[in-house]
Amino acid sequence: MKIIPAIDIIGGKCVRLTEGDFERQTTYDTSPLETAKRFEAAGFDRLHMVDLDGARQGSVVNLSILIEVTANTRLKIDFGGGIKTDDDIKAVFDAGAHLVNVGSIALRDSEKLKSWIGSFGGDRILLAADVREGMIATAGWQENSDVNVITFLQTWHELGLTQAFITDIGRDGALKGPNVDLYKQVIGQLPGLKLIASGGVSSLDDLHALKSAGCDGAIVGKAIYENRLNLSELIEFQNAG
Repeated sequence: MKIIPAIDIIGGKCVRLTEGDFERQTTYDTSPLETAKRFEAAGFDRLHMVDLDGARQGSVVNLSILIEVTANTRLKIDFGGGIKTDDDIKAVFDAGAHLVNVGSIALRDSEKLKSWIGSFGGDRILLAADVREGMIATAGWQENSDVNVITFLQTWHELGLTQAFITDIGRDGALKGPNVDLYKQVIGQLPGLKLIASGGVSSLDDLHALKSAGCDGAIVGKAIYENRLNLSELIEFQNAG
């Protein structure tokens, strides 16, 4: 199972939110580039990067940080937050992102996302399913919808998307443990979809549970920043196969 460290950005700095609440924000001293270099030096080859300013404003804000990280590391980055237009997605790919992660647009402008699948391929787009009580949330987790997560994922998987990550908002940044039952349910119903877990990971036991559930990867954020998990043990877990 792939371990994917996370960098969330507000105001050019690394932050973590608790349960998606911008009022419950922790800012960390290291710059995104310094943090990314530390991940690469530890042996990681993937990075999950979210422009939280962009997610809240509805347009990409921190593109310069993506450019800086891709220019100075070899990390394969999935980048999201505020990607709404053809110019946005082109700019993100031109800046060196390996994948884009998108969520809100899948509900708000499905024809646009379909066109991106046609233009860039379903394997270059990572679908973000942000979930609150089983339903999809949008706009940087600020708005709720009436769309069930499994219906949402199945629709887009049938349209060509091959991978997705689910974030249980109630657990994200809270170090409460991941919602393993939710991931088991999704994998059971959509076995062909590569599923990445996100939110709540705080221990190696959590990662073992996600691996046993069949997750293809796990995004780890706050547990790293709060020193609940160190990079060497995460790499060891990943390399154990």
